[in-house]
Amino acid sequence: QVQLVESGGGLVQAGGSLRLSCIASGSIFGINAWGWYRQTPGKQRELVARITSAGSTNYADSVKGRFTISRDAAKNTAYLQMNSLKPEDTAAYYCNTLHRSFGSSWGQGTQVTVSS
Repeated sequence: QVQLVESGGGLVQAGGSLRLSCIASGSIFGINAWGWYRQTPGKQRELVARITSAGSTNYADSVKGRFTISRDAAKNTAYLQMNSLKPEDTAAYYCNTLHRSFGSSWGQGTQVTVSS
């Protein structure tokens, strides 16, 4: 199994930046992809950004050019650098991993609030 812990959320003004971190523990070997998702009350959780073990990335259209996903294999950590934040980026952000044997794992989430 994989355990995930997110950090880095908080309150920021519009136009500001935050960097989210997700540290994985447990069965690290075998993670095929890392992803960041977000969710607001009453809405479905949506994919924000994803990076595969090969380094391939994809982003939601709403964050392209503003957010960057990366990972540090040596630290078992994935990051989401968020720049030019907008009030509509306000959400709970969740880290996700896809493991070749254990499937999908989720972190507990970290809140990001962007004030106008």
